[in-house]
Amino acid sequence: MSQGIDPGDAGVGWEGHDAAPTEQETGEPVAQKLPLDELLDGEGAPVRRKVRRHQRRTRMRAKTIAMKRLTKEELRLGAELQIPDDVARPVTRAECKEGPRPCPFVSCKHHLFLDVNPETGSFKLNFPDLEIEQMKETCALDVADRGGITLEEVGEILNLTRERIRQVEVRGLYKLRVLGDGLDLPPLPPDRS
Repeated sequence: MSQGIDPGDAGVGWEGHDAAPTEQETGEPVAQKLPLDELLDGEGAPVRRKVRRHQRRTRMRAKTIAMKRLTKEELRLGAELQIPDDVARPVTRAECKEGPRPCPFVSCKHHLFLDVNPETGSFKLNFPDLEIEQMKETCALDVADRGGITLEEVGEILNLTRERIRQVEVRGLYKLRVLGDGLDLPPLPPDRS
């Protein structure tokens, strides 16, 4: 550790602390303070460094698990799992709407807990840090029944950023425009990518 304070650190604090850490906190000798005239620029104003604080992600990122990367032991354990046949799964939306919440049927394509890529067999855990019972929403159809919501709300439900939701929306509108040439669709928003 250096034996003096960098003039660029004056008046800012030490990584979120109001003062420099003590010798008891760091276990190292504390740096010597410089005289006040050395902490001032040529005009007598304190020298400050710009501290950038990035907003931290509060949610854990989604985790994708590729079938190719599973070990033989994991594949063997998966094959040994017994799938119950006597469970009455909903077939229509009317049956599903009256079903238990949070929805226990994770393999449903409308469930928000995981996504399965049918081409590769890989699956994505959208909320790897949560159990199904801890999720606020578990069914995309329930969210759609409520009506329009903001990009931020969609991002929170799907564990994606607002910007990623906007990109997916633009791509979807473009595909609709190409497929439905005669449809009266609103103009596309400008793409910032």
